[in-house]
Amino acid sequence: MLHQTLSGFLSLGLLTAVLCCAVGGAGVARADDATVRPPEQGERIVFLGDSITEAGNQPGGYVSLVRDELASRYPALGIDVIGAGISGNKVPDLEARLDRDVLDRKPTTVVIYIGINDVWHSLQGSGTPKETFETGLRSIVERIRAGGARTILCTPTVIGERVFGSNPLDAMLESYSDITRKVAADMKTGLLDLRKACGEHLAAHHAAAKGTFTDDKGVLTSDSVHLNAVGNRFVADRMLEALGAKPATADAKVLRHVVLIKFKDSSSAADVDKVVTAFAALPAKISEIKAFEWGTDVSPEGKSQGLTHCFLLTFATAADRDAYLPHPAHREFGALVGPHIDKVCVVDYWSTTP
Repeated sequence: MLHQTLSGFLSLGLLTAVLCCAVGGAGVARADDATVRPPEQGERIVFLGDSITEAGNQPGGYVSLVRDELASRYPALGIDVIGAGISGNKVPDLEARLDRDVLDRKPTTVVIYIGINDVWHSLQGSGTPKETFETGLRSIVERIRAGGARTILCTPTVIGERVFGSNPLDAMLESYSDITRKVAADMKTGLLDLRKACGEHLAAHHAAAKGTFTDDKGVLTSDSVHLNAVGNRFVADRMLEALGAKPATADAKVLRHVVLIKFKDSSSAADVDKVVTAFAALPAKISEIKAFEWGTDVSPEGKSQGLTHCFLLTFATAADRDAYLPHPAHREFGALVGPHIDKVCVVDYWSTTP
């Protein structure tokens, strides 16, 4: 017998594998629809930025994830993905090395993810004035366009992961993001509004945490600025959307998260019911959970190895599942169920039948 509940979602995290996929949606804005097209034969994409992009070119980083995703989805196109990030860079630095690190490589697309240091370094008196920031962005776009490539401008992400408006540099970051948005609109480039996307993600996280999460890092970043594993996956998915890559959801893929549990002999029926009730309550607390159902083993084959309870959660994307893992509601459930588990098996798989 199955008990089904539909809702939002995150992911369960008793023991779960980390899978990758692109996610549709939030924060992608395009100033000109003409800049959005599927990847083409021989595409050469350069990601230009600072230390976030430099780290993003390492295994597990957002540039590497985009590279792997495009190679997997479009193996016949021979797409070349180049990371061109340097720690500490600001807009004037990108201008100075544009020929060497970008234009000389003959790109077809350049993604510019910059602005954090232009704002952050203002704390040491070495930030980039707004006028210089805007003039520099315009110059970079003009030079890339003259080389025949399309440009996608990204707004800067976060310096602190508290609710937007609570981080010391939020107002300044927003003003620099507005400059990026204006340049993209004026010059009809692509625009990936990463700041907006991060704000929506953090707002949902804080709402679900109900005041229990007060740190300024740990959701999408490791140190309030640089991306952690979830943040890299989140940004990679947004990048894929802006690049016109076919979303995994277009193939009707969903991520199934299966949890099989054998309860301890010492756990009473009331204990088990309490666990099941708490598990079934997670979709109402975690918006990323798209569907939930559970049931007890009724197989006549006798091969369950004592695992009696099966729980099935559905997520639209791996990023949603990954966000679920550290969710306060999930951690609270883990503390409840832990003392009653004798054995647990967790399996994730992609289903093409949602």
